[in-house]
Amino acid sequence: MSYTAFASLITLGLFVGMVALLEIGRRLGVRRIANDPEGAQAGTGAVDGAVFALLGLLIAFTFSGAATRFDERRALIVQEANDIGTAYLRLDLLPADAQPALRDLFRRYVASRLDVYRKLPDIEAARAELLRSNELQGEIWRQAVAAAGMNGAPPAANMLLLPALNQMIDITTTRTTAAAMHPPIVIFVLLYGLALIAALLAGYGMCGTKSRNWLHMVGFAASVAVAVYVVIDIEYPRLGLIRVDTFDQVLVDLLESMK
Repeated sequence: MSYTAFASLITLGLFVGMVALLEIGRRLGVRRIANDPEGAQAGTGAVDGAVFALLGLLIAFTFSGAATRFDERRALIVQEANDIGTAYLRLDLLPADAQPALRDLFRRYVASRLDVYRKLPDIEAARAELLRSNELQGEIWRQAVAAAGMNGAPPAANMLLLPALNQMIDITTTRTTAAAMHPPIVIFVLLYGLALIAALLAGYGMCGTKSRNWLHMVGFAASVAVAVYVVIDIEYPRLGLIRVDTFDQVLVDLLESMK
């Protein structure tokens, strides 16, 4: 099952569960009113307010964290393109006969870096491509060090090219770590659980009406379910509808400029 289908399924499950608990809560409230008309809703306001406030805070914090990580991942794509571009330009410092092989390695390296993320959500294929990228990094480093030590290579080759290559290599670890950085699963479980509890309490609070207010019941459930879906979708921007793929264009443009 694809990620989009899975996320849509659990969001639909949350929506249905909330509507069901709204109805269950309403029936419990109606039964309580029948048994105790005066005390059925005594003191429930404080509890309702606390649960709804906690749900709102949790949604706000998870959305804020997901949006921050989304922006960081986009910025890291641009940073990697800049680091590779800088290192590629500094190949001009090497002796002319050492440059063609390294430039070809750079082109293969950028293509491999693009393929790492294009192969998602196939995790195994992405890991295999990441391993290939790491191998190309090692080959680029070995050839660059050898070329910088050749006769005729200016001293600036060591001082400028090798640090640029080091930054180019380091950013791959940063991007890989950022892609795997997500809140603990317990946070999402808590979010779903609070949404269901809030639906139960909201249904109980609607027991004073003779007929069901479907507009508010469906509207409340849909609003919370969509908010949770958006949080999850932003958290995994290579798998869902909200994506960072458009920022890969900077690497595509860089690869085109190398040809």
